[in-house]
Amino acid sequence: MDVQIESSWKENLAEEFEKAYFFELVKFVKQEYSSKTIYPPARLIFNAFNRCPFDKVKAVIIGQDPYHGPGQAHGLCFSVMEGVAFPPSLVNIFKEIHDDINAPLPKNGNLERWADQGVLLLNATLTVKAHQAGSHQNKGWEQFTDAAINKLANHRDHLVFLLWGTYAQKKGTFVDRSRHLVLESAHPSPLSANNGFFGNKHFSKTNQYLEEYNIEPIVW
Repeated sequence: MDVQIESSWKENLAEEFEKAYFFELVKFVKQEYSSKTIYPPARLIFNAFNRCPFDKVKAVIIGQDPYHGPGQAHGLCFSVMEGVAFPPSLVNIFKEIHDDINAPLPKNGNLERWADQGVLLLNATLTVKAHQAGSHQNKGWEQFTDAAINKLANHRDHLVFLLWGTYAQKKGTFVDRSRHLVLESAHPSPLSANNGFFGNKHFSKTNQYLEEYNIEPIVW
């Protein structure tokens, strides 16, 4: 199947695109976009991959679903376009960055600036029905994104995996801790941020690890 995705990812995930589950997933997603309001816009489904080629990845942040409100999702987990109000989890992420490395609070929530530096902002499920969280789970996206994480974990070295919350931690269980840095904490959601997300210092720890291996740190 000819999937419109960045060339290095297309090469690394080529076998996934030929599997039966992916053909079924594509059929489902096309039907959904043709008949319902689905986020993100179709051209941005693979935005996380397109902004961050396979060999440029330094860190991986795993989310669950795209935002399901109008104008929010654009294919990068936790990120919203300029002019869109910060969702609560993103507010807490920026607060932790400020407290951790004393970075100023940003004027917008568009995290393309991270993606362009090598942060793969990957949702486990890449599409969602408007106003229905989880509506595209268990359709095949999770198998696809597991394959992407697995490929990175097995074919790259010295990556940082930031796993916030139980869901992300389960998705990263197979990452070799001796080969990569795996940082785990509570999710930045207001429901759980006070249970260990605040104070996790994941952003300074990420950069410290990258610098140990002479990798350019992330400007958070």
